Formats: sequence, structure tokens, C-alpha cells
Amino acid sequence: MSEHRAAMSSTPPHFLNFNDLACESVGAKVLFATDEWFAPAANLLKREPPQFIASAFTEYGKWMDGWETRRKRTPGHDWCVIQLGVPGLVYGVDVDTSFFTGNHPPHMSIQGACLDEEPSFCLEGDRTGMAASDSQLTAVAKLGSEAWPELVGLSELKPGYPDSCHNYFLVHFPHRVTHLRLNLYPGMGRAANMADGWETARRLDRPKKLQADQHGILQLPGYEWAVFRLGHMGVIRAVEVDTAHFKGNFPDSCRVEVCTLTPEEEAKCLGTSWNSGKWRILLPPQKLRPDDNHVFNMEDTHSPATHARLIIAPDGGVSRLRLWGQPVFETTARSKL
Repeated sequence: MSEHRAAMSSTPPHFLNFNDLACESVGAKVLFATDEWFAPAANLLKREPPQFIASAFTEYGKWMDGWETRRKRTPGHDWCVIQLGVPGLVYGVDVDTSFFTGNHPPHMSIQGACLDEEPSFCLEGDRTGMAASDSQLTAVAKLGSEAWPELVGLSELKPGYPDSCHNYFLVHFPHRVTHLRLNLYPGMGRAANMADGWETARRLDRPKKLQADQHGILQLPGYEWAVFRLGHMGVIRAVEVDTAHFKGNFPDSCRVEVCTLTPEEEAKCLGTSWNSGKWRILLPPQKLRPDDNHVFNMEDTHSPATHARLIIAPDGGVSRLRLWGQPVFETTARSKL
């Protein structure tokens, strides 16, 4: 497991010396976008740098030289599919948030695939003020893009000020890519204060003198835990543990375990204090920081899970836990178990 690191430094990375495979001038195009209410996704592929025109407005709001969706008020997140103009190896990505200073997406991820055949559908014309239709959603579902390999895991984006608008990410994906899926994640609702989270009492079984292992994690006999039933069976790709507002009372470390249970097995676990042998480690012990958001990307593919257990040591508070991944239908999941 590796902890997610935010975008690279503002120093231009070496991959900018390569060709831009996702530029409209070499034939790249947006095949699909969930929503393009304020500004169309096709703007993502423009060759020219983004511009801002203070007096420019459309009937839907402020004109923006980028892709801007409506504020998300329904389950899920916004995403688009891009067909590269020239298939090839991707060494890096620049996600440019120029001029989106109060309305940029706080997080994103990028997936990629090499398709044998070019999809038969493509968006046409000015898409401002539009959203994907049912027929378009049905057509794009055939690509199975939610299961494409990740090129960039769940990552933080900076606002579009001149000194932070270029969010550079190195890509270590050794395979040819023809299409990308860009996922935009809405505001994640960080806790308002310590009361807006989970906090445990101080454990009284701590040793008189604390010892740490080679990773700096305290070696303690006790811990606290909570079990969650996932909203949908799925494969978890990233774990987010937020200790916002917990500055002197955050846990020293955490780990996450998962399992796959039927409703009958869940009922049995409720009667045995969840003392089940089905738990498997998703995230090994990780050192936590005070008042900070931690995102851990999964390096290996894991089996689908229906339940997760967050374990903190020795005690303390966590404001938010989020498990990011792809849903899996039960018939597919059973074949993987």
C-alpha cells in the first residue's frame, strides 16, 4: 500500500517534453460526459492555454474555458471519456484548473484502456447546458470504463490560481492507451468540528512507556474499531481517513479490514461481536497525522467486499472514512471469491 501524494511540485516535469496525445489538433475528442451544464468537456482538449473573459456569459451562467458541470446533487460523480488523438504510452498528466478558483473539483482520478475497436458513439456540437441522455448512458456502459486500470489514483486538485493551476501527475503505466476516463469527485464534506466525527474514550491499558516500530507506529495492546456495511458490494481502490479537527486526540495509527458476507452471515456476526474469521487486511497499519486528510491507494487488486472494519490504535477521533471503488454485481463477485 502506498499513501497518496498530492500533485507534483509546480516545477514543470520532464514529460512536458513529449507529445500531447489528448489534444484536439491531433484528433483527440470527447466521446461522453455525464454533465456539461456550464461548460462543455471538449474544452479540455484545446491546444491554446485557457483564457478568462470577465464579461463573457451564456444563458447558463459564466462562460468558462474548461469543463464545468452542475453542482452534484445526486448519487455518484461526474466523468467523461476521451479518445486520444494518437494512441501511445502515457508518461504524465497535467490537469489544469485555470480560473476555477472557487468551483474546481477537489479530487479526481484517471483510468485508461486500449480498445480494439473505436466506439460507435461521439458527442456532437455545442454541449453547453446539456447532460448525458439515457441512451448515451446505455451506450457508454458497454465500454465498462468503471473497471479500466487506474493511471492516476484518487488525487487532490489545487485551485486555478496562477501558482497552483497546473496539477502534474507522473504516470507509471507500461501499456498502450487509446482512451481515458477522467473522474471528477465533488466536495467531500469535511467535518465542521470534533463533534462531527467519531471519537473514543482514552484507553487505560496503555503501557507506562510507549515504544514504536521501524515505521514510527506505536506498539500498543489495545485498539478501538467500528464495522460498516458498504452501500454496494465492490472492489475498494482507495481508502480515505480524515482526522480533521482532531489535533491532540487523533489516533496514532489505523488499519482497515474487509470481508464478504451474506445477510445471514451478517446476522450471525452481530451476535458474536463480529469475531469472524472472514476478515482480511485491506490496508495494513498506517501512521496518522493530526487534523489532516489521508488517502491511501490500493496497489493490488482485491476481492469484492460487503463490509469494512476501521481499527484505530490506541484511541482518538476520526472525522470521516471513505472507501472509493467500483461496484460489483453479485454474480461476478461470486466467481472471484
